Amino acid sequence: MRSRQRMFAAAMRLLLKCLRLGRWRRFKLARQAQQLWRYGHLCLHSLLYNSFTNSDVVLDSLFEPVYWLVDHVTRWFGVVFVALVIGLTSSIVAIVYICLLPLILQTYTPAWICWHLTYGHWNLIMIVFHYYMAITTSPGHPPQAKDDLTGVSICRKCIAPKPARTHHCSICNRCVLKMDHHCPWLNNCVGHYNHRYFFSFCLFMTMGCIYCSVSGWEMFRDAYAAIERMKLLEKERLQVAANQTYYQTPPPTFSFRQRAFHKSVVYLWVLCSSVALALGALTLWHAALITRGETSIERHINKKERLRLQKKGKVFRNPYSYGGWDNWKVFLGVDVPRHWLTRVLLPSPHLPHGTGLSWDLPPCVTEQRTPLLTI
Repeated sequence: MRSRQRMFAAAMRLLLKCLRLGRWRRFKLARQAQQLWRYGHLCLHSLLYNSFTNSDVVLDSLFEPVYWLVDHVTRWFGVVFVALVIGLTSSIVAIVYICLLPLILQTYTPAWICWHLTYGHWNLIMIVFHYYMAITTSPGHPPQAKDDLTGVSICRKCIAPKPARTHHCSICNRCVLKMDHHCPWLNNCVGHYNHRYFFSFCLFMTMGCIYCSVSGWEMFRDAYAAIERMKLLEKERLQVAANQTYYQTPPPTFSFRQRAFHKSVVYLWVLCSSVALALGALTLWHAALITRGETSIERHINKKERLRLQKKGKVFRNPYSYGGWDNWKVFLGVDVPRHWLTRVLLPSPHLPHGTGLSWDLPPCVTEQRTPLLTI
C-alpha cells in the first residue's frame, strides 16, 4: 500500500515537473515570437516610412498597375484608332462620290452644284491636311542637356529640365512642351507644335459632318422610308411565295444597287450626325480653353489655384492669357490681317509663336496684361 502511494506521488511530481517545463517553454517561445514580430515590424516600417505618405499616395500606389495597363493599351490601340478614323472618313467620301455626287449633278441647279463642289472639296482638303499634320508633327520636347536651360524645374520621371507649361506624358514616356493631352485618335501627344493642327482638324471635321447631315436630311428621310418599304415588300413576297397559286405573282423587289444606295445614305447620315454631336462638343470645349489661354491640364491646375487663393482673399490671373481675342491670334499665328486667309482658311504649316521653352510677349498681342499672380 505504501509502495503504491510512493509510486503515485513520484508520478505526480514528475507530471508537475513536466507541466512546469512545458509552461516555461511555451512562454519562452511566445516571447521569442513577439520579439521577432516587433523586429520585423520595425524593419518594414523603416523601409516604407515616408513623412509625406497619406491616403492619396497609398491609393495611387494601388492603382499603379491599372495606370501601367492603360498606358500600354492606349499606346498600342492608337494605331487602331488612326486606322479607324481613316477608314470611316474614306467610307463617307466614297459614298459621296459614288452615290450622292451623280444625283447632285443631275438634279441640282448650276449655282448649287458650284457651291457643293467648292465647299465640299475645300472642307475635305482642310480635314486631310490638318489630320496628317497633327499625326506627323512632333508636339515638342525640352532638351535633355541641363546646361541649355536655367531656372526651370526637373521632371521627377525622366530626370530632365521641365520648362513652364511642360508636362510628362506617361504614354509617350517623355516630357511634352505645352502639353494638352495624349490623343489616341492621333496616336500622338497634343502639344506646342501640333495643338493648332489638332483643333483645326476637330473644327473642320465637325463642319464637314454638319454639312453632310444638313444637306443630306431629305435624302436620309427618303432612303429610310425606302428601306422600310423594302422590308414590308419582302415580308409580303415571302407570304405570297408560301401561299402562291397559278394566278398569283410575287410583288416586285428592289435591286441590289437600290438597296446599297439607300443603306449607304442612311449610314452616311447617322455616322455624320453622331460625329458632329460628339466632336462638336469636344471642339467647343477646346475653343473655351483657347479663349482663356489654357490647356486641358492647366485648366485643372488653375482651378485649384483659383480656389486656394480665393480662400485667402486674393485673385488669380492666368499669366499666359492675353485676352480672348489676342489668345486666338496667338494660337492661330495671326500676325497681320491677311493671315486670317492664308493661315486659317487655307492649309498652312507655319510654326506657333515661341519655342515652348520660354513665353515672351508675342508680337501680335496689342496690350500686355500684367498678371496679379503667376503659377
